[in-house]
Amino acid sequence: MEIIRLRDDYIKLGQALKASGLADSGVDAKIAIQDGLVRVNGEICTMRGKKLVDGDMVEFNGEKVKIEGRRL
Repeated sequence: MEIIRLRDDYIKLGQALKASGLADSGVDAKIAIQDGLVRVNGEICTMRGKKLVDGDMVEFNGEKVKIEGRRL
């Protein structure tokens, strides 16, 4: 499982897919999200701009990515 550590309060879903390497480009991320292939916390999500925060889990293509908050 990949872990993305937040630099800010949140990361958008499309950016998270790119940052984790699950999508090669923003276009690939957009298509996967619009086609309903991405789940956030177990639910299909079709909003590319969905804000992910600490504790959220993203699933795509059998891979999982966990979002973790900033370390203080």
